[in-house]
Amino acid sequence: MSINMSKGQRISLAKSDGGALTRVKMGLGWDAIERKGRFGRSKSADVDLDASCVLLDTEGNVVDAVWFRQLNSKDGSITHTGDNLTGAGDGDDESILVDLSRVPALVTTLSFTVTCYSRQGFSEIQNAFCRVVDETTKQEIARYDLSAQGSHTAMVIANIYRHDGEWKMAALGETGEGKTYQDIVPLIMANA
Repeated sequence: MSINMSKGQRISLAKSDGGALTRVKMGLGWDAIERKGRFGRSKSADVDLDASCVLLDTEGNVVDAVWFRQLNSKDGSITHTGDNLTGAGDGDDESILVDLSRVPALVTTLSFTVTCYSRQGFSEIQNAFCRVVDETTKQEIARYDLSAQGSHTAMVIANIYRHDGEWKMAALGETGEGKTYQDIVPLIMANA
């Protein structure tokens, strides 16, 4: 059963049988807001949101990043499935796959972000969400609605972090401005 998360909520990523998750997917989905055009026709502009995963150490320093310009982490534990430039289609428009068992011990936090490369504010985006899926069973574990209306162009969505030997997730929803994750590194580090 999936949990609908709210800003600030934390959950364990342990399985219901007490085992640990090993492979998860962070899916990001969105649609552009349709506007009435001439003669009552609807139209929407393409919106290029970009999902990124920033790997941080215990001090909150950036170790590596997976994003549309680097689809795999240097250690091979995280893979971005590719860049969607429009938000067209249903379901996950971009996905990041994580093999938690292969994440190096020096990495204590995986920070998931979304930025708007085409620079529209989130007020021009609808149906935005991120979700965590157990890749072994394909079951959705948690979903976080990102449809916070505002002019911001970036958000630190959530952190998956190590705590007492297990992985947990915190829904953050911290907003900022930026075209890529590199523009919001201070915000990422402040929320590590």
